Amino acid sequence: MDKPWNNKAWFMVLPVLVLVAFSAVIPLMTVVNYSVQDTFGNNIFFWVGTAWYEDILASSRFWQAMGRNLAFSGIILAIQIPLGIFVALNMPRSGWGVPVCLVLMALPLLIPWNVVGTIWQVFGRIDIGLLGYTMNSLGINYNYVSDPVAAWITLVLMDVWHWTSLVVLLCYAGLVSIPDAYYQAAKIDGASRWAVFRYIQLPKMNRVLLIAVLLRFMDSFMTYTEPFVVTGGGPGNSTTFMSIDLVKMAIGQFDLGPAAAMSIVYFLIVLLLSWVFYTVMTNYGRDS
Repeated sequence: MDKPWNNKAWFMVLPVLVLVAFSAVIPLMTVVNYSVQDTFGNNIFFWVGTAWYEDILASSRFWQAMGRNLAFSGIILAIQIPLGIFVALNMPRSGWGVPVCLVLMALPLLIPWNVVGTIWQVFGRIDIGLLGYTMNSLGINYNYVSDPVAAWITLVLMDVWHWTSLVVLLCYAGLVSIPDAYYQAAKIDGASRWAVFRYIQLPKMNRVLLIAVLLRFMDSFMTYTEPFVVTGGGPGNSTTFMSIDLVKMAIGQFDLGPAAAMSIVYFLIVLLLSWVFYTVMTNYGRDS
């Protein structure tokens, strides 16, 4: 006789569903509502359909901001993933050095985003900042306030300093989970350091690398606080990413309809690119 199905268990999930609906679904529906209407205040709305979406997708301002986002995320991934793997490979596996290294790696992750931006804003100043003053003392023209290249270098260095530790910790967790028997077999076969990495360590890190790439891509593509604190989107619009441009449109210009449409497009782009990353890396791990 089959055991009767107990539907009462669903009542345990209801609080979670209510919380998700309140914190995610309802605000999303509100944004969707604003994206297809226009308002002049007094809670009076006018239906405009897909007009705001058409304006956003036809705007060079939107595509330029998206290009800056993609370039920044590409640079971040190209630096942090290899650097994180390298640091994780050289961390101790036993002894007193393990907790010391783990604590040092975790420290940058504990600092709030706005504090990180403030630290690097001061650090890069040419009058009192250690980085800016030193660079100019050496005869290198560095000023992130007026030079777009310097501004980009500052933002990249700041993000690398802040978030590479996350990649390191994930990779280290994958490395320590590898049984010693694999290394012993490789040693007996006379495998080189590169062969051990290529055929033992890298395949065993596939899953954690997938998580690291997805997390770092999504976070870097949606970055806002740190670049806003350091450069404010300048000089000019050289560091105006989509998140900064969205806030300027919604709060600075009070264009709620276009801002809502842009936020929906922004969300769909992040969702699509994350799905592409996940699909490609999952299939690669399965094939290998």
